Parts: sequence; structure tokens; C-alpha cells
Amino acid sequence: MRIVSLLPAATDLVAELGLAGQLVGRTHECDWPPGVEDVPVVTGSGLHTAMSSREISQAVGGAHAGSALYALDAAKLAALRPDVVLTQDLCEVCAVSYRRVTDAVRMMDAGPRVLSLEPRTLAEVLDCLLLLGDVLGVPDVAHAKHAELLTRLADLRERTRDLPRPRVAAIEWLDPVWPAGHWVPEQIAAAGGEPLLARPGEHTKAIDWAAVAAAEPDVLLLLPCGLPPERTEAELGLLTSRPGWADLPAVRAGQVWILDGPSYFNRPGPRVVRGAEILAHVLHGIGTVEPGQARRTSISGGVRNV
Repeated sequence: MRIVSLLPAATDLVAELGLAGQLVGRTHECDWPPGVEDVPVVTGSGLHTAMSSREISQAVGGAHAGSALYALDAAKLAALRPDVVLTQDLCEVCAVSYRRVTDAVRMMDAGPRVLSLEPRTLAEVLDCLLLLGDVLGVPDVAHAKHAELLTRLADLRERTRDLPRPRVAAIEWLDPVWPAGHWVPEQIAAAGGEPLLARPGEHTKAIDWAAVAAAEPDVLLLLPCGLPPERTEAELGLLTSRPGWADLPAVRAGQVWILDGPSYFNRPGPRVVRGAEILAHVLHGIGTVEPGQARRTSISGGVRNV
């Protein structure tokens, strides 16, 4: 079966099912599993890496109108002759829109099946494995992987069940400040924390910094959508310069963490379970993390010690 993934999370799911070798097309943002860089790219972005977080936010919400930020090479897509095209219609600024994909497919002589993945909760993310397993012809593999991930989550919840639950604020964009919603509050809860600023499954919006300060988080997680930890670290001044930063309980306690958002928190793929395990280490010292997965930073008065 020939698969084109127009969503990084879908690429993750295909790989989890052992079908990465059947990918014939991907997005420019698909960076996992190793080797995916050899798969032809069929999308591009109107965003530039030199743009600031504020400029990116303005572009996303401005004239580009969300998914117009992403270009789809319809001719290349057709030439790849996919049997299945995986896309989404949940977030207009995360990928090429479902409507544009279906418009492109409609022009093909033999149209592939277009499958839109739109999970909002942790359970729905994992259920995508079952859906894809059926569509891609590997239901037994999908059920086994699904059960394995559920077991890991259940084990994590059991290990943190009787521990103190710190109050946790997760931020997925720094300027403007945007709290992480959808499945992230559930990741925090599974790891033994009390999520602030967003409810499970909620599609959030930008908030005033005063709301973060008023929440008085014990732990502050910085996991900007689509940005690597190094970029987050470089932009910390966007937060440290805000009124009341030094008074936050998380800052006073040295519990400000930079996390790899794209790999473990922003994308609704199987690695969200690893994200919850990383948070258990952040909140309670349970388990281990690998370099780059989590970085604690103590910030005060513009001086940063990592």
C-alpha cells in the first residue's frame, strides 16, 4: 500500500504500525522516525525560520488565514499514486487543510482514500492507531500497540497515584502566551500533576500573562508548538521580562522546564505516552529522560542557569 502522510503525527502512527517503508510522500515537517528524510516531500511552508514568535503568530492569524501557510504540490502528490492520504481538519495552522487535500485528490484519475485524523483527547490519539490499523491492513499490530501504550499509561498513573500533585501550567506558545490544551492536560494528570489553564480536550486560545501569574503554578512547562528546545531557550526573554515573573512559585522553586514539544506534546501521535513519562520524571523524579527531552532552567532577573 502506498501512503502519503500530510501530518507529522500521522507519520508517527504509520511508523508505530511498522509501515514506514510504505510511505511514498510526507510533509516538510515530518522528522521521525529516522530515515523518513528519504521520503519525498509534497508540502512547503510560507513561514521563515528567522521570524519571531510574535511574527509567526501574526502570520498565522492574519492574511495567510491559517492553512494557507502551507503549500501542497498537487502534481507531485498525483505522481506518487498513493492509495491512502492521511491528513487532518482539527487545527488550521498545523498542516494542509482537509478541504485542500480533497480538492487536490478530486483532480486525480484514480483518487486515493483520504483519511482525516482529528483526535482531541489522549484516548482519541491512541484510538487513531486502531483506525489506521484497519485502514492499512494491520489490525492485529494496531491492537497490540494500542494495548501496550494503554498499559504504559496505566502503570504511570498507578506509580503517581499517591504522590503530591503539583500545580502545573503548560505553555505551547510564548508570544502571545498560549496554554497547551487537547491531550496535554491529560498527560500532566497521568504524570501526577494538576493541570492548570486548560481542560482535557479543550482547543485553547491566547491568554493574558496575568492569567498565568494568577494561577500560581508550582511547575511551568515550556513546550512551544513546532519549535525545538534550543529555539525555546533562545526566546526565554519573552517570558522572563513579563511583570511578576520572578514571583511565580515555579520560578522561585527552580521548576521551569523546557521540553521537546514537537516530539512528545504538540503532535497527536503515539509518542504522547513517552511525553507523559517524561513529565513523571519532571514532576516526581520517576524514570529517566534522554538528553534534549527535558531541561530544567532556573531563571531570575534575566540570568539563566541550565
